[in-house]
Amino acid sequence: MHADVVVVGTGVVGAMIAHQMAQQGHSVIMLEAGLRRPRGEFVERWRDMSFYNRLHSDFQGLYPQSEKAPAPLYFPPNDYVGLHGPNGSAYQQGYLRVVGGTTWHWAASCWRHLPVDFTMQSSYGVGRDWAISYDELEPYYCRAEEEMGVSGPHDPALQSPAQRSRPYPRDMIPFGYADRRVAELVNPHGFQVVPIPQGRSIQPYGERPGCCGNNNCQPICPIGAMYNGIQHVQRAEALGVRVLDQAVAYRLDTDDHNRITAVHYYDAGHQSHKVTGRAFVLACNGIETPRLLLLAANERNPNGIANSSDQVGRNMMDHSGIHATFLANEPLWFGRGPAQSSCIVGARDGEFRSRYSANKMILNNISRVVPATEQALALGLTGEALDNEIRRRAACGVDLSVSLEPLPDPNNRLTVSKTRKDPHGLGCPDIYYDVGDYVRNGTQAAVDQIRQIAGLLGGTELRITTNYNANNHIMGGCIMGHDPKDSVVDGNCQAHDHPNLWLPGGGAMPSASVVNTTLSMAALGLRAADSIHAAFQATKL
Repeated sequence: MHADVVVVGTGVVGAMIAHQMAQQGHSVIMLEAGLRRPRGEFVERWRDMSFYNRLHSDFQGLYPQSEKAPAPLYFPPNDYVGLHGPNGSAYQQGYLRVVGGTTWHWAASCWRHLPVDFTMQSSYGVGRDWAISYDELEPYYCRAEEEMGVSGPHDPALQSPAQRSRPYPRDMIPFGYADRRVAELVNPHGFQVVPIPQGRSIQPYGERPGCCGNNNCQPICPIGAMYNGIQHVQRAEALGVRVLDQAVAYRLDTDDHNRITAVHYYDAGHQSHKVTGRAFVLACNGIETPRLLLLAANERNPNGIANSSDQVGRNMMDHSGIHATFLANEPLWFGRGPAQSSCIVGARDGEFRSRYSANKMILNNISRVVPATEQALALGLTGEALDNEIRRRAACGVDLSVSLEPLPDPNNRLTVSKTRKDPHGLGCPDIYYDVGDYVRNGTQAAVDQIRQIAGLLGGTELRITTNYNANNHIMGGCIMGHDPKDSVVDGNCQAHDHPNLWLPGGGAMPSASVVNTTLSMAALGLRAADSIHAAFQATKL
């Protein structure tokens, strides 16, 4: 098989690139390690899911996984990804290996980085600077928002950041009562509540219906109002792109000029196949892409493809977070509308970032009825007393999801296991992870802020987690930079070592900020697509 462009990975980044390339007249083949299943099957599996799995946020169980391409599932847990280090458990990611990628079960939060997030080293003396500026990526943020149908505030006072060249495609999804009431109580004290930009709208957007507030965006929107990567897969296929599922890439061939010439993959029967091409894109995600690059080491590239810098698999980051819950002293009724609606961003930036991590606090809008029921039952209540207590706790319950900002650290590293193998006999990923003192110091600041917020809401039964949790925002393993000696890709996500290889997505990101990564990943993907097309136009491919 042969195509102008070979894309490995069918998530939002790979799918958008494939669609862009097909629009420009290039032939494209996409490889996906996981299964392809119809959307309706996922919805039915969610309806049939047990109370226990719902209660404990099993966002993966309704997505069947290929026996040949395991994923790091929570229920039941498995050891596909080996976790080590002081905070190894904080890196227990919950990504999917299916056609369409992990945006099947995301919250559809579409944040931009702040301009200063691109210059952490220059501005605050920590971390690294990007190889591009916010202004260079900003047009691609706009394009990504249009592709995904993002709703966000038109009022600059509610935007984070406010530096925009175009308005959001749709105005913000209106605040619910809880969002407005919390803002009234906490904003006068320096806490800034803003609407979360979202890949959904209250009006139809393209083929998607308007959001009607089902409130189970995770693990799947039951009516298809939310954006996910499968939509761009289908758009790409309509333009002639070929998608191969259960195709586990494991080797890349290189020629005498270190150009990539082919990708080898195993099918479901462990038969090997080869796809040749002119340009190659690895958009598998921030774990699977560096794993593949390391697996594909060859005589010319003994440390792995694109790894002359020894940075492939290093600098692994995620928004290691904490959670807090409490009962407000008045009914707020979180749980109406999208699962995430508003966020506290007052501590997103400031001079303190030279010393410790920023944070953002999502006011989770997931219905509190299920945890309220569990808590009320634990009190031994029955009858009318039980019913009243469930209502009180559901009405007054507050759930804060706090994201913290890690710095890139070469010691936080993904390697390929020499002992644990996947069903194809390929080494599984091992990851060493330590959040570092920058995050630990920022955690204390966040805890102090949580206590203040709870106090402003008359909070009781305040519980703050002590262990960091993962947020599935995987960054850093193919880090961007100007210097090929200490980075893997340039500002176009083009590999320094290989003139026809692009590695777009979260792996390229040199700073984490505190916001969800998907919009930045999509913007980088669209920028990479322009770079690939320009290379074709200049006959460099």
